[in-house]
Amino acid sequence: MRTKSSTPQGLTHFDAKGSAHMVDVGAKPATHRVAIASGRIVMKPATLRLIRAGAAKKGDVLGVARIAAVQAAKRAAELIPLAHPIALTRVAVDFELNRKPASVRVIARVECRGQTGVEMEALTATAVGLLTIYDMVKALDRGMTLTGIRLEEKHGGKSGVFRRGPR
Repeated sequence: MRTKSSTPQGLTHFDAKGSAHMVDVGAKPATHRVAIASGRIVMKPATLRLIRAGAAKKGDVLGVARIAAVQAAKRAAELIPLAHPIALTRVAVDFELNRKPASVRVIARVECRGQTGVEMEALTATAVGLLTIYDMVKALDRGMTLTGIRLEEKHGGKSGVFRRGPR
């Protein structure tokens, strides 16, 4: 068990005794908060062509992945034990299809007006969007790789702005 002196500064999900707890955000002001996350799924060129053409047996791969990502953002607090339930005001999910390497990049933008950030919601949306793409075309390409799930940008709140440098 950690003591306060051994708990690294900035790890707000631990109390003075080192026990995990949900952070109290009740006294924080509500601000406009935005988080953007992205990730990539790398696949065979033929799999990408099928997705691009909208010809997968299970249907519209990117349409289903978009809906799944939105649902995931709304349910992040159910999946991540110490995340706060947040009233989201926007979830936008976009896709970039790349030929070299054959891949789909998922970009999720999540917004709220609240007392805590939406990074976990954006990251969860990205991960579930990628997993849904995998599920929709796995019969053709079980060797797909999910990679690079990361926070790209966040703003709002006391900690200010974070922007990842060039990829």
